[in-house]
Amino acid sequence: MAASSPATLAIGLFAAAAVALLPAIPASAAPKPTEAELRAQLKQLNGKVDKLIEKYNLKRDALAKAQKAAKAAKERLGTAEQTLATAEQRVAEIAMLRYQSRDASLPGMLRADSGPGAALLEQVTAEQQALVQVVAKARDDKKQASDEAAGLATRIRTDSAEVADQREEAQDVIEDIQKKLQDLVPFGSGRNSDGSWAPELPAGSDNITPRTRLMKEQVGKNFALPYDVGCFRAGSSGEHPLGRACDFMMSTGGSMPSSANAALGDRIAEWAIKNMGKLGVKYVIWKQRINQGSGWESMSDRGSVTENHFDHVHISMN
Repeated sequence: MAASSPATLAIGLFAAAAVALLPAIPASAAPKPTEAELRAQLKQLNGKVDKLIEKYNLKRDALAKAQKAAKAAKERLGTAEQTLATAEQRVAEIAMLRYQSRDASLPGMLRADSGPGAALLEQVTAEQQALVQVVAKARDDKKQASDEAAGLATRIRTDSAEVADQREEAQDVIEDIQKKLQDLVPFGSGRNSDGSWAPELPAGSDNITPRTRLMKEQVGKNFALPYDVGCFRAGSSGEHPLGRACDFMMSTGGSMPSSANAALGDRIAEWAIKNMGKLGVKYVIWKQRINQGSGWESMSDRGSVTENHFDHVHISMN
């Protein structure tokens, strides 16, 4: 049997660690984990994934350096080949000069048996010996650069595959836990057998309905909200004065959210739409669009970032 690769072993260990987090329950009983247990598991897995992402980024940095080194090695290889070609050409020229220096038909100063000829021959011989060394070094540099470039190319391919496999494994584990948490989203109160929702009166110091309060609590459980949540608002139109709507701010208000908070708003809106039937969501407004359960529809321009719902996700309840 072939030995497992480091990448395979790493993935196996990560998966085993993830599985080890699940409670040891007899197969016959197999009760569903509680919400608290699943959230604890997700928290631990997120910690593991954070470390994996850190290693992933370090690996990407190393890959970038390796690619830069491979480029430099390729350039050195080209330089070495040019130096080698030039040196070999000069050696050939010197060999021809040495041959010609022994030709009796040449002027005396160029013949090897004359004083000037002997000096020239000595100079040419020294230059030849020096160039032979240059040629040898150029050949060594060429081989070293070629070997280094080939080695780096192999390393880059291997590391890229390992990083991709580990990231995919981590994502699969997180998605599995999140799916189980999704199954634990409770049903809102007042749901009729035909799927409709009975009216509810606002209650409590926050002046919102029980269904609205449950939705707000569930959003807070599933997402790290960066700003305050506004629900009841007197003297306005729509669902707010009825206690049936909440605004989840993605900026301080009046300004466009950061890219990270805009992405968070996308996830909250998607989550609310996915759980419409459970929680009793009536519609979601986000980024000048409204979704009542049958897809996003564009809304007219109301004139500002806030009025167009670019700085907050609005969720209205039945």
